[in-house]
Amino acid sequence: MNASEFPYVFFPVGLNVKGRRCIVVGDDHEAYEKAEALEEVGADVVRLRDVARVKDDDFADAFFVITTPQDEALSARLRALADKHRFLLCAIDQPKHGFVAMQALVKSGPARIAISTGGVSPRVGGALKSALQAALGEKFARFLSCLNAQRERNKVRLQDGNTRRSTMRAAAGGFALDVKVQYPAWFEEELAALEPQVVVAQEQERGG
Repeated sequence: MNASEFPYVFFPVGLNVKGRRCIVVGDDHEAYEKAEALEEVGADVVRLRDVARVKDDDFADAFFVITTPQDEALSARLRALADKHRFLLCAIDQPKHGFVAMQALVKSGPARIAISTGGVSPRVGGALKSALQAALGEKFARFLSCLNAQRERNKVRLQDGNTRRSTMRAAAGGFALDVKVQYPAWFEEELAALEPQVVVAQEQERGG
């Protein structure tokens, strides 16, 4: 399978929104979370909670807009405004209207892991986030802190750059992450139904 099989495939990037006007439209839990996340990275956040009172002029100087209501008319209207005013738009669960797909973010110490299904399944993205967040908890954050402390000490005691790099690779050499994936029954049944066809094809290939 490749990206062309899906209607919307987004290029993963990080945005520097410090000091920039970012607007969050909506009054649900998701809108609150997105506003909080923007504030954490220094954005100038404006909340538009009452959709009925949203005016076109509200977006004239926006840099980034996130809308959470599942409102096709509103999302289409915001897309037209985004084209006009050249701001980035994320329409949650409505990828056809936006330029940005929000990524589920795993945070542990200085580490950030962004997860996106390209708008296909936010629930799958959420499950990946929960599993990784549980695996990479306080112990992982402490591990990174210790690595950073070694890195800073090595800057002083090891003058040769190659030696510093090899020393840090060795320090992280024992780190590993085990991954286990579980799929829903309907999908496993679908794969099982396809399996005999694959086996027959392989046997014919060997026989030829």
